[in-house]
Amino acid sequence: MNAQDGISPEIAEIDRIVARARKAQAAFEAGASQSLYDKAALAAGWAIMEPTRNRALAEVAVETTGLGNVPDKITKNHRKTLGLLRDIASVKTQGIISDDPAVGITEIARPIGVIGAVVPSTNPAATPANNIINALKGGNSIVVAPSPKGVASCELLVGYIHAEFDKLGLDCDLVQMIAAPGSKAKTQRLMDTVDRVICTGSQNNVQRAQSCGTPAVAVGAGNVTVIVDETADLQDAAAKIAASKCFDNATSCSSENALVVVDAVYNAFVAAMATEGGVLVPSSETDGIIARLWPDGHLNRSVIAQDADKMLDALGMAGKVPEGTKFLAVETDGIGSDHPLSGEKLSRVLALYRAADFDDAREIATRILAHQGAGHSVGIHTNDDARAIGMGRDLPTCRVIVNQAHTFATGGSFTNGMPFSLSMGCGSWGGNSIDTNLHWRHFVQTTKIVRETPPREPGLDEIFGAYWSEVGQ
Repeated sequence: MNAQDGISPEIAEIDRIVARARKAQAAFEAGASQSLYDKAALAAGWAIMEPTRNRALAEVAVETTGLGNVPDKITKNHRKTLGLLRDIASVKTQGIISDDPAVGITEIARPIGVIGAVVPSTNPAATPANNIINALKGGNSIVVAPSPKGVASCELLVGYIHAEFDKLGLDCDLVQMIAAPGSKAKTQRLMDTVDRVICTGSQNNVQRAQSCGTPAVAVGAGNVTVIVDETADLQDAAAKIAASKCFDNATSCSSENALVVVDAVYNAFVAAMATEGGVLVPSSETDGIIARLWPDGHLNRSVIAQDADKMLDALGMAGKVPEGTKFLAVETDGIGSDHPLSGEKLSRVLALYRAADFDDAREIATRILAHQGAGHSVGIHTNDDARAIGMGRDLPTCRVIVNQAHTFATGGSFTNGMPFSLSMGCGSWGGNSIDTNLHWRHFVQTTKIVRETPPREPGLDEIFGAYWSEVGQ
């Protein structure tokens, strides 16, 4: 302990980082202009998107975390960042952002201050970059707390950002990170002392963020269930599910974890899936898969986010499946804590449920969400849009992804209107304060200038007239 102030060296380290971040942010805001904020965001974007740097970040991520694969991480780093920069390009985050004479209110955008971002090892470059870009766009400074396995990628990213900042004469203390060795105590101190916490990662981290006393934006757990109904284009659905499930070896919280296929097209869909590299594991072999996927009650690290050949070998399926197998669809009908296939698997393994009809499929999907993943998202492959609307009305979910590769669609796509993000709010169903994709608006606050206007007080008849005519006074 430090005898002078009674705090430990690791806590003192965090306090120094946050103090530098506050000083840098104050100067950033004092010299504020939209152009300055935009250039800072672009600098962070180019730091990850420049092709040589992007590849280096992807290679370090796979090498140090053992999760995902290099080509897909390159794609993810590029597309997620490019999409975010497109989303925020024309957004005004500094100065007067709205002025409505009719109500007499002028709204001024203001930074939040110092952002503390807790980020996962599954996307150790793309997620911090997304948070950093949004923070800078809003005039904030940011301190990133990476997971232990994500430290090397985060260090490399921050170094690249600082190199871009040097070109602009920006203070490098605007973007900092907690260096190794990390600890829960350091992360807790960061969350306790910043102005807003942004948390993506384990539910333990999310719970700590939401109870730290600092305003926090945290996101819920994924466990995506996708319905394939009898009206779907089966080949199109199979191709999109395969591409989505296999992308970056299923590291995304938006990767399909369960398929629910109606009986009328079950066999035809299984055949279509086979042409895309998906192999059916019949229910008679389910217990063997479960035993190898959860050998000690925890997910097998030899399976999590691994290439297909390594995954098949770890599950004892090598040589038992056709050459070119990309993923497994394991038949099951169990849901709940005693049926681990109904939960998130972080691997190229799907649970496959056979439903009697669409109503049964909806019921199965609802039960899976009640077990895990409520609020995050579900998908449907269908030619009946009314079914998607119905799911949106009735299921505990913030997103219904229709006829799309789920991983690519949920967090924003160039072919849909969702904001580009790597963090999906899950609403009250997932224990979150937001039900949207994390985006720039969560990194800005506003001051309202309120002026007097002519009175607009209604009479009681205007408000209660229709009600009184129906039920009386």
